[in-house]
This record gives sequence, C-alpha cells and structure tokens, in this order.
Amino acid sequence: MLIDERQLLLILPNARPVAGVFVPVLQAAMRDFAIDTPQRVAAFLAQVGHESAQLTRCVENLTYSAQRLAAVWPRRFRSADGSPTALARDVAYQPERIANLVYAGRNGNGDEASGDGWRFRGRGLLQVTGRSNYRSVGEGLAQPFVARPQLLAEPRWACRSAAWWWQRNGLNEQADATRFEEITRRINGGLNGLEERTRLWRLALEVLG
Repeated sequence: MLIDERQLLLILPNARPVAGVFVPVLQAAMRDFAIDTPQRVAAFLAQVGHESAQLTRCVENLTYSAQRLAAVWPRRFRSADGSPTALARDVAYQPERIANLVYAGRNGNGDEASGDGWRFRGRGLLQVTGRSNYRSVGEGLAQPFVARPQLLAEPRWACRSAAWWWQRNGLNEQADATRFEEITRRINGGLNGLEERTRLWRLALEVLG
C-alpha cells in the first residue's frame, strides 16, 4: 500500500514542513522493503515518527543539560545522591564532547580522541549509531556511509536505512503478529517512549484502516 501526504500528516502532524519531501522517499523505501500492509506501515511510521521527532530530526540531538545527562546515562553521569556528576556539569551543552565521550569504544568506534562518537552519532529515521552500524547499513544499501556519514541524514537515505534495518531485523513479521512492544525493544533496547510510540501506532492503524 502507498501512504499519501494527507494520511502522513494525520499521523505525524509535526511533519508538515517536510512532508512533501518525505512522502515519495518513504513510499519508495516501504515498497522496496515489503512494508506494504496497514499493520506494517502503521508500526513503521509510529516507530520512525517517534525516533525522528515526526520526521523533523534526522541527526541525533546531543545538546544535553547536566540533569539530562544524568537521566540518560546514570552510570556515567549520576552521583550516588542522584545529582549530576562533576563530569556531567563539565560537558553539559557541548554535543561534540558528549558524543565522543559516551560513544567511545562502542559499536566499532575508536577512543574518545578519535572523534568517532561525533562522526558516527545517530542519523536517519532510526538513528543509526556507531562506525560498525554505519558500515553494516552501507553494505546493505551499497552506499559509502562510513566515508560520508552525513548521507544518512538526507531524506532518501534516512528512509531507506530505516526500512532496510526494519526488514533485516524481522520487524515486518513482528508487526504482522501485533508485537509492538517487541518492536520497540529491538529498536530502543528497552521500552523508552513506549506511551508515545503506542499512541502514534494506534492513530496510524485508525488512519490506514
């Protein structure tokens, strides 16, 4: 099935400024990766809508306060009394420093000094993160995402990377079985944002019939 601009904006109204750009590339990506039933499309749009702030953010926002750092990475940035650590206060509102610190040595990244954390921060509708994940998606789509990581923030590749990852990880089958919480776990590693994701999913199912 194809989704038109009217349907997209009923589900993701905040996408209005970018809907005209995203509708055709979303249609192509969903068609090519078998996201082609109301159940699959609804689950996909709900998840990418949440992850991308309704298609308005294709690059991870790391401009965190000390308090937010303590909430997101408590083992690294939260003191025993629950307050932000001195490190959290030191790096607050410095997104490049934060990325290089928290993503160092993870997902194929080098150490903090390598700059890989910032270079391979989350991009695309499902926030591909880390050198090894950029390489994997790049091999899957035959694109040089490691050499040119900024490509993943472009609408076409933001959509295709998400749809490729979705199909590769069996999420069409999870959507067929109405296992929305399991989809959330596979994308997020937990259930962060489940309430908002579920609201978008139910709305999408209603809109798509």
